[in-house]
Amino acid sequence: MTDINAWLTELGLDAYARRFAENHIDFTVIRELTDQDLEKLGVASLGHRRKLLRAIAEIGKDKTPKVDAFAAAETRDTAERRQITVIFCDLVGSTALSVRHDPEDLRAIIDEYHRCCAAEITRFGGWVAQYLGDGVVAYFGYPQAHEDDAERTVRAGLALIEALVGLSTPERLRVRIGIATGLVVTGERGDLGTTRELGVFGETPNLAARLQSLATSDSIVIDANTRRLLGRLFEYRELGPVEVKGFDMPLAAYEVLRPSIVQSRFEALHDGRLTPLVGREEEIELVLRRWARAKNGGGRVVLLSGEPGIGKSRIIAAIRERLEGDYTFLRYFCSPHTQDSALRPAIAQLERAAGFEPGDKPERKLDKLEALLARISTSVEDVLLLASCCPFRRPSDIPCSTSRLSASGRKRSRPCFVNWMALRASDRCFSFSKMCTGSIRRRTSCSIARSSGWRAYQYCCS
Repeated sequence: MTDINAWLTELGLDAYARRFAENHIDFTVIRELTDQDLEKLGVASLGHRRKLLRAIAEIGKDKTPKVDAFAAAETRDTAERRQITVIFCDLVGSTALSVRHDPEDLRAIIDEYHRCCAAEITRFGGWVAQYLGDGVVAYFGYPQAHEDDAERTVRAGLALIEALVGLSTPERLRVRIGIATGLVVTGERGDLGTTRELGVFGETPNLAARLQSLATSDSIVIDANTRRLLGRLFEYRELGPVEVKGFDMPLAAYEVLRPSIVQSRFEALHDGRLTPLVGREEEIELVLRRWARAKNGGGRVVLLSGEPGIGKSRIIAAIRERLEGDYTFLRYFCSPHTQDSALRPAIAQLERAAGFEPGDKPERKLDKLEALLARISTSVEDVLLLASCCPFRRPSDIPCSTSRLSASGRKRSRPCFVNWMALRASDRCFSFSKMCTGSIRRRTSCSIARSSGWRAYQYCCS
């Protein structure tokens, strides 16, 4: 289906067709709509918005995005050279599954597996290109490109592995995943009459398939290009130069273990390789003067704003190099991957301050959280409230269920975070930075310097 009006009519919501048309909403952008976007479009009914969001989520399952992607990729005889990241997912033990299960049951298992793959891949902005039996090939960077396609691909792979754990199938399904990044040529393949088939030409899809064969059960193997783009956003295990069928020379390969605990996405992606800063002395000196005044007791606020990529984070890095004295620097990063969690930047900072480790059990995490919060509150309810914000595996991992917290108690989460930050600033200068990225169109960097007679606060939003 390529007609947005027909799609709305099928849902019984054709009354909104005119608003969709006036705002140029078609299948190339509809998957990016949020509840707030629908409300701005004039869909006032909460029930209608929920119905639309459910229908939008189903688009990826019936392969409508494939048709729409062709529509967005322009017409026949057009080809373009671009960088994409390819993910190849292969179901482990599919032959054994076919032996143990009736063909109809096997078909149901494979269909469920395909739906799970499509849901996670499309959730992170990818496009499912092919279903090859028990294999799935998807592209990130085509037909729609993002600045962080390599990161999105790896996060989709990790999310898929986790999602398969809870899949309602007769047996636990496991996958092997290969990911590669490189230049390809995309375009329609051959003169196929009325059939339009996308072709992606280059070594990258083949490399992703070969890397998948090197992966173990429930693991992800990536190539050197992807590793370079990811920086220190994840933890890796180097596999060394490996022989890959079809390639003359051994290739570097890495296994992705887990997301890393990084304080700064900017530093993780640049890995210390910063180019010289040119022509920003005036802005840097202005912020340093405000910082000096704040340290001497005068409250100051500095807002640094600009378009994505203009260099706000680079300026903040340069300012930090010039700050003198003892101070605490806190950085908070938003991400398009966690946009459904409003407090996620504060939660991540809390986890770092508590010293959470990837291998910590829930009980150990709770002990660390209690030790961190002991200085600001003796209330068990406060500890449970903040523990409920942290990503414990399941509510039962927390000894006292947070379901007993009242609605008013849940509202105390923000004051708890504020009290914790105020405590950290009680014995030294305090620099606070918040970075907003991804779906937020306009990024901001600001520095708030606040005096308590002795302290300075810096608030940076980028």
